[in-house]
Amino acid sequence: MLPKDLTDLLEKREFISVATCDFKGRPNAAPKFVLKVEGNTIYLVDYTIGMTWKNLKANPRISMSLTDTRTLKGYQLNGSVKIMSRGKVFDKLRQEMTAKEIRLTTQHIIDEVRGQPAHETFEILISEKFVIFAVKIEEVIEIDIHGELKRNKK
Repeated sequence: MLPKDLTDLLEKREFISVATCDFKGRPNAAPKFVLKVEGNTIYLVDYTIGMTWKNLKANPRISMSLTDTRTLKGYQLNGSVKIMSRGKVFDKLRQEMTAKEIRLTTQHIIDEVRGQPAHETFEILISEKFVIFAVKIEEVIEIDIHGELKRNKK
């Protein structure tokens, strides 16, 4: 299991920064939509199906990073990826993705009505072309405000 504070942080996020690398050592970093966290697995949605997808097909290793802006604690998450584009599990996750997109769109409309910053377009307009990455987290590195590292192998 991932630490509760990290799971809570991930569940509040819409996107996370994802880094991949091909076998020639060329890096790629891109934001991915956070669908859900389940145990040691984080489900991400890739709407672009570009370099991240190509890199993961050749080299299924991934590194992600995020910061809790409230505590300034940073996290690096390393693991392996299974790419899903069809099947029963994919269909179930697609339903969960649609529900989350509607929930986020509704919240963004409410925020705009309240005068908070709005998006140019809402999530409901997101492409139907996507794959889901099931990321099995194998290592969590916590980075405290002083730069101290704490490594946790899963």
